Amino acid sequence: MIKLILLFNLLAMNILHAKEYKVVYDCSSGNADYIKSRMWLVGKTIDMIEEQGDTTKVAITIHGKCAIIVSKEYDMIVPDEDVESIKKAQNYLISLSKRKNVKLITCSMSLANNAIEKKEVLPFIQIVQNSFIETIYYQNEGYALMTFK
Repeated sequence: MIKLILLFNLLAMNILHAKEYKVVYDCSSGNADYIKSRMWLVGKTIDMIEEQGDTTKVAITIHGKCAIIVSKEYDMIVPDEDVESIKKAQNYLISLSKRKNVKLITCSMSLANNAIEKKEVLPFIQIVQNSFIETIYYQNEGYALMTFK
């Protein structure tokens, strides 16, 4: 019985001391290898935080040249030498989309600037008018800002 009480107290302490990490990642980079490495790192970072018993809330705003990763037809708009890196980056993005604590957002202005039609955007990506507004919103809600430029 005493062991049960100690176990309960230990679990309660862990729950009470759990932290919530809130972050908005802002990706505007046009470097395919860098985008790939950052999308991998976002997933790895979430895993590390959750492994220590804490929680995460993550938003990724995707705009500028980074918007190519949200297109189903990315191979038509990136240089041949970047296709493999963008494919891997998009696979990491797809994995991130399956997490309940991650929101993926892209900018309609960036879609237009990259010649990406809305019907070509991956179905789990939220399209907004202006990703700067979304980034500001998340910062005002207490999310830390991490940029990928």
